Amino acid sequence: MLLAVNFPSWINPEIIPGLPFRWYGLMYIVAFGICWLLYRVQVKERNFPISDDDLSGLFFWTILAMIAGARIFSTLVYDSNPMYRRAPWLIFWPFQNGRFTGLLGMSYHGGVIGALLAVIIYSVRHRYDFREIGDMFSAAIPLGYTFGRLGNFINAELYGRVTGSSFGMLFPGAQVSTGQAWAREIAEKLGIDGSLNYVNLPRHPSQLYEAVFEGVVLWLILWALRNKKPFKGFLMGIYLIGYGFFRFIIEYFREPDANMGYRITLVKTGIPPALFSSLFNFTTGQVFCFAMIMLGLAWLIIASRLPGKEPVITYPLKGKVVDEEEKRRQKQQRRKMRKKLG
Repeated sequence: MLLAVNFPSWINPEIIPGLPFRWYGLMYIVAFGICWLLYRVQVKERNFPISDDDLSGLFFWTILAMIAGARIFSTLVYDSNPMYRRAPWLIFWPFQNGRFTGLLGMSYHGGVIGALLAVIIYSVRHRYDFREIGDMFSAAIPLGYTFGRLGNFINAELYGRVTGSSFGMLFPGAQVSTGQAWAREIAEKLGIDGSLNYVNLPRHPSQLYEAVFEGVVLWLILWALRNKKPFKGFLMGIYLIGYGFFRFIIEYFREPDANMGYRITLVKTGIPPALFSSLFNFTTGQVFCFAMIMLGLAWLIIASRLPGKEPVITYPLKGKVVDEEEKRRQKQQRRKMRKKLG
């Protein structure tokens, strides 16, 4: 008996059909906006000594480096098309066959590398402690990341493996050939017509799993720890470990890239990547996530031993502090004075 639900028919990747404005791009803008707001909240509650101009510059260069890293990493690691190696300038060319398509294909891990390099370089140039800058980014990024995965869901892409559970969803464009025996068998078990050349089998909505665990849950953990960290750089390590752990687990529910399959196969089962085969067969994403976890653990050890590791929860205000009541009183006095002079 089929328990899966259909992908919502009212969802369209294009905001306005026929125009090159897509929900996926808008989700990125929303994600950046949320990160910006959460970062500013931390700056204000800690009295962190960074000006609005410096904060704007930090975000501009970090976002630019993140997009560049995500795009380059995607084309070099996940895209088997040799075109980008022959003509690397096409990596950032948003047109294909004379049609605007945007930048198709972004790698999260590449984005992390790009953003981390930008944070380190910007912090050194402007004499900020990159551990402090990185910790505040770590507490802000996950909630913004949630909207990136919602964008993938709207695009009906990066869906999960085939499943017969009640969590299954029928994604448009996720058909498999009935020429494969396993596809016909599963279709028969689920009561789906397998007489056609292709059949649409229910999939795990892995984009939503990632949005919840790598986004909301991880953000709640880091946000709760932001004023309780034992040393500078602590949140950076927890972020790397937390994201790596959640993503590593969810990769078991997500179908590997069609052109890559498993990066490491310890158990040869003969089961296609569209189905779960073994806990000991690892995708490219899992390899990078394992590296993130190891890097996060190593960083926690290093950061806990660096000089000046003591965290500063609230920085002292510089200059004379005038409370809000005093500001209002002075403003009223100036208003009364103007009336008398008028």
